Amino acid sequence: MNTQKRTGPSWLMVASIGIAATLALSACATAESTQSNQKAPSTGDVDKAAAAALPAKYKDAGIIKVASDIPFPPMEMFDENQNLTGFDYDLAQALGAKLGVTMELQTQAFDSIIPSLQSGKHDVIMSGMNDTPERQETIDFVDYLHAGFSILVPAGNPDKIATVLDLCGQEVAVQKATVQAEILRGYDAQCTDAGAGPMKLSELPLETDVQTAVRAGKAVADVVDSAVASYAAQTAGDGEFFEVVRDPANPAGYDPVYTGIGVLKKDTELSQALLLALDSVIADGSYAEILAKYDMTDYAVDAAGINLGS
Repeated sequence: MNTQKRTGPSWLMVASIGIAATLALSACATAESTQSNQKAPSTGDVDKAAAAALPAKYKDAGIIKVASDIPFPPMEMFDENQNLTGFDYDLAQALGAKLGVTMELQTQAFDSIIPSLQSGKHDVIMSGMNDTPERQETIDFVDYLHAGFSILVPAGNPDKIATVLDLCGQEVAVQKATVQAEILRGYDAQCTDAGAGPMKLSELPLETDVQTAVRAGKAVADVVDSAVASYAAQTAGDGEFFEVVRDPANPAGYDPVYTGIGVLKKDTELSQALLLALDSVIADGSYAEILAKYDMTDYAVDAAGINLGS
């Protein structure tokens, strides 16, 4: 996903009282609790063209089931009352309103999130998923963000990490099934030429697990979407646990990519309906408001599109 420079959030989130609290809340959350605060669409917000393009099965059901790896702040997370919040959640509610249905986020582990679509358990994915050519072999993306990756280190940067090549030969943690591991392995030759050897990558189930590993000294850094890195640096432990490495040569983060809503290739009508709904959300200013709420304005797409990451 994405790069970012966050200012302090104006709302109280679980992450702002530390990773341990986030883990505690997420551990007791159920699929039912992730749905409890999700809104029914407002008929006044419906976009006629988008709603007309939506396949009948979703209109009849009144719901689109969204697979989401919760928590993944600031994309999807729980507040202090265990209600869902986050950028993906807010955008999903806005899209649902345009389509005249409820977009219901349901917890799904990231490493099984595409199979959850293939099995029919879910209809779409909204989970900060990067649009890559490899993933496009299986699913299509309705893209809504564009940004890079950042390096998250303990506060004070004790290992003096300044660029991605400073991670060569070091223990580095990433979330399992994300594209960060693949990108970092792309530096193996440069690391070997520098005499330090390739990075020693640990792939952990949740981003909160990755951050915990860094705090515990089991990894020198977490390489993650820039929005996530910036949010963690500013909120975890009231901003005392982490900092983001600022590389002057890569001010927007490393390897900027698109992030999108994942839809099975056979569901082209659903993709087109979501694209029309996203166009409408952009046009009426809701998209800009949601980006600003989470200090993600720098990661806006110039225009919505399908499979822009090719």
